[in-house]
Amino acid sequence: MIELITEMVGGEPYTYYPLGDYVVRAIGVCGARPTFKYTRIEIAGTLERLAAGENIDDIVAGYRGRVSRAAIVEAMRLVTAQFLQALPALESA
Repeated sequence: MIELITEMVGGEPYTYYPLGDYVVRAIGVCGARPTFKYTRIEIAGTLERLAAGENIDDIVAGYRGRVSRAAIVEAMRLVTAQFLQALPALESA
């Protein structure tokens, strides 16, 4: 089980479950859907932008320093790992 972490950010408590170094599920932030740490930027929206063909460097530039390239790569890896884990086992023919 992932450990719940609380940090003080801007004088306020920020409570989250880390999913990686950059991706978290924060209590009270975006319905606890996965976001980039310390932001309200949901990883789903970023992944949708990538799927639509937007360049990762353009996305990073658009976030103006709030989300790094490494954070987006981590989100892609986390989602890929979960997808592969969720695949049902196949029976051999």
